[in-house]
Amino acid sequence: MIERQIDLLQEKNRKLQEERDNAVKEVEELSNSSGCGSYAAFSEFLLLELQQATENFSNLHKIGEGSFGCVYKGFLRKTMVAIKMLHPQRLQGRTEFEQEVAIVSKIRHPNLVTLIGVCSEKLALIYEYLPNGSLEDRLACQGGTPPLTWQVRTRIIGEICCALLFLHSNNPNPIVHGDLKPGKILLDANMVSKLTDFGNKNTFVYHIEHPRGTFAYVDPEFPSSGELTVKSDVYSFGIIVLQLLTGKPPLNIAADVEDAIKGDSLHLIIDDSAGKWPFVQAVQLANLGLRCAQIHRRKRANLESEWKLLESLMKAASLSVSPRFKSQLDDKGIPSYFICPIFQEVMKDPHIAADGYTYEAEAIKAWLESGHHTSPMTNLPLPHPELTPNYALRSVIQEWLLKHQ
Repeated sequence: MIERQIDLLQEKNRKLQEERDNAVKEVEELSNSSGCGSYAAFSEFLLLELQQATENFSNLHKIGEGSFGCVYKGFLRKTMVAIKMLHPQRLQGRTEFEQEVAIVSKIRHPNLVTLIGVCSEKLALIYEYLPNGSLEDRLACQGGTPPLTWQVRTRIIGEICCALLFLHSNNPNPIVHGDLKPGKILLDANMVSKLTDFGNKNTFVYHIEHPRGTFAYVDPEFPSSGELTVKSDVYSFGIIVLQLLTGKPPLNIAADVEDAIKGDSLHLIIDDSAGKWPFVQAVQLANLGLRCAQIHRRKRANLESEWKLLESLMKAASLSVSPRFKSQLDDKGIPSYFICPIFQEVMKDPHIAADGYTYEAEAIKAWLESGHHTSPMTNLPLPHPELTPNYALRSVIQEWLLKHQ
């Protein structure tokens, strides 16, 4: 009986050794192919270097842990890095290692975590280190960090969308993240967001037996279909948008936001710790999140179609905080009433709404046509939807622009 168990253990060890050798061979082939331009260059690290960088993988250096393995922070070749160690005992360990290296090493994007190198003898991946942790930690204000402002949250939403568009447009096959959630979104020193753990899937439809993502972010159609597609990422993105807007837990968040919009009470559930959200932008983000987080895939938004809206929201958010822009306004003396409250740009075709405020015609018409019956500025009901051209203001703006061109 004991001899039989020994034989089984020896056979298991032989298979693990064979898997490791194959992984080393695979990575060496990828590294060699980088000279031909097929893959981005990355470094090969020795296990001894990783041990020295992490004090032999001390718990003091551990910054993350999951079913895949552990992540350690370390100082490697004069650079602070994050070292992701895959469990070699896992059945999919070698496969995931090969897939992640093959995919991550050949793509670069400002909103994707950068692969610096690998340690093939230990199935380790070395990434750039991002000091502000995960979006999950920042939303929870872990370590006493201040809440993210609405401007930063708006920018992060745009950055996530940009990264997903990049992954989904990969040729010949789209890359599906499949496990998108705040814990997989990291923040650098400038609070720029970057997606991580996106290299394990490289097919349009990815078949798995059990969902890896947290339940609230997982595509509702996954349990019945067993498939993750780009639309699965769109659903997860929608939940994250709503969470950044409201600060609420993700479970049932779409239903809560939808009820608030129907009851004209969205302003009551917006996360005020982020500062005073411009109400029109909050409504636009709420509707974007709901369009993405539809239960049925075929009804979910197309991120390419949503990008123009996000660009305008990001621009408005950046203008409200950028010292450089504010100094330009001060230097040029642009009157505040020249600026559209929605687009945050100098108006070309100003129109007065029933609330008494003046808006860029395109902006206020889009607001009304999307079914809103309240003021973008006050959230109070509008007596009527009629708009009146503000010819006097338009003339003053044009004169000012001619004078300052």
